Amino acid sequence: MSRGEASHAEASQSSFSDSVAKLLDRIDYRRVDSSEAREAIFRLRYQAYMRDGTITANATGMFSDHYDDTDNAFLFGLYVDGELASSIRIHVATRAHPYFPTLEVFPEYLQPQLGAGKVIVDPTRFVADERLSRIHRALPYATLRLCGMCARYFKADELLAAVRAEHQAFYRRIFQHRMVCAPRPYPLLAKPIGLMTIDYQTVAEQVHRRYPFFRSTLFERRMLFERAPVLAGSLPGNPVPANRVSESHDDKQLQDHLAPFVECDSARLAG
Repeated sequence: MSRGEASHAEASQSSFSDSVAKLLDRIDYRRVDSSEAREAIFRLRYQAYMRDGTITANATGMFSDHYDDTDNAFLFGLYVDGELASSIRIHVATRAHPYFPTLEVFPEYLQPQLGAGKVIVDPTRFVADERLSRIHRALPYATLRLCGMCARYFKADELLAAVRAEHQAFYRRIFQHRMVCAPRPYPLLAKPIGLMTIDYQTVAEQVHRRYPFFRSTLFERRMLFERAPVLAGSLPGNPVPANRVSESHDDKQLQDHLAPFVECDSARLAG
């Protein structure tokens, strides 16, 4: 690459990062617990999956499964200017809490990881509003930011991506995910899903350097993922009380920019 080409690439990357940062200024990340908010997300899922031909029609106009109700599940909605724009569900699994959807599909890889005492973060049900995803092309990055924050908060050994074949290049490029299991049938979905994974702790610095908007503060991670007793007590990585917390390098860089929390169609990244 010539010096001019390198300069152009850096400028493009900076412009893209700026566009994501501007979107983050308008986004609220909300951990969803109320019945009304959950139903809105289940309707958003249904619309996205129907649009993509991933599920068949049902009378409720909603899509959910029993994994939405496990103790180790975090259900999030991203709201742009107060309007629900996207959603993702994240399970944090350990030997004590081995309940997560991707284990059901890829037990030969994941069961030994649990048996070895590893912490696994399993993001699924990534969907977005069709209109808002076309307006805000950076929405997939803002949504997936939650996955990295979760992996850092719980000091996860594995950050999974159970995705369709056509989405693998995206995860490989952004997070350096590697394929560990070929696509196979996935419960309730019509299209096969493959399994990718990374140790986020080893790639976080490089990812943050390339995409600064993936950085987060300890305060932000605590607001999103601190939860007690049943889950927090059995997982590593829970922060010490606030009066004993010291800021990391990322925290200091972002302390003045804390958000309340591309070219790809985020509604089609469901998986």
